[in-house]
Amino acid sequence: MERKTAHDFDQELLILFDAYVHGGIDRRTFLDRAKKFAVGGVTAAMLLDQLSPKFAEAQEVTPGDDRIQQEYLEYPSPNGSGTMRGYFVKPTGAAARAPGILVIHENRGLNPHIEDIARRVALDGFVAFAPDALFPLGGYPGDEDKAREAFGKLDQAKTREDFVAAAQFLSKRPESTGKLGAVGFCYGGGMVNYLATRLGNELSAGVAFYGSSPNLEDVAKIRSPLMIQSAETDERINASWPAFEVALKAAKVTYERHLYPGTQHGFNNNTTPRYDAAAAKLAWDRTIAFFKQHVR
Repeated sequence: MERKTAHDFDQELLILFDAYVHGGIDRRTFLDRAKKFAVGGVTAAMLLDQLSPKFAEAQEVTPGDDRIQQEYLEYPSPNGSGTMRGYFVKPTGAAARAPGILVIHENRGLNPHIEDIARRVALDGFVAFAPDALFPLGGYPGDEDKAREAFGKLDQAKTREDFVAAAQFLSKRPESTGKLGAVGFCYGGGMVNYLATRLGNELSAGVAFYGSSPNLEDVAKIRSPLMIQSAETDERINASWPAFEVALKAAKVTYERHLYPGTQHGFNNNTTPRYDAAAAKLAWDRTIAFFKQHVR
């Protein structure tokens, strides 16, 4: 059966789904409001299923791919949650060390899609590390609704420290050259922007996919070049861009922003109908080229 795309859904329904994904409304409210779009034998529950991630169908690099080596590693986060865990992937048979790329998930924790992203990063010649912010609460639960519920229980001050510790852990790995990049999506995009304000010269480059802006007063602390990947139809995130850009210019931060016409928030995530194949390929090619330019 042909996979649906964002064009198969009413824009109002997509906005409603975005509110559900980001905790603005609960499941019951989504289903109640989605009933008006449930026509032709399609129920609101069926619409939610159609919009929800399909991890197995979307996987690009399987865990058993012999071109990569992978393991789950625990790392210390003394200023955060104490002990954390992440997914570490490196190219098989690499004779030399490689730059490290921190891969930061959406507001669901380390789900199969983000693990797939980490494997893609490794195939592009980097060592990748994808922390799981939900590890203090038992880790990604294997269910997106349960993951969203758990995510709301995190102490975000500690979580931010957990990602700072993850960046430093990756930089010090024997497989790493010590050069560090970071890429994140949605919540993770916002975390990349935050880490840029925290890590200074320790971060060589950051790529933020549709992520929230950092505190504007901290933008002057950014020392790394940034790439901002934005969806055209993403009012919630795009509203903060003008002020962020003013702060970036004032601080003389090297940055580039790409706006992808006709795309929705989450367009790079190929597990859901919001995925836009052409925009995602262009954005990913730009991301890898940016890392090869600044993190090598």
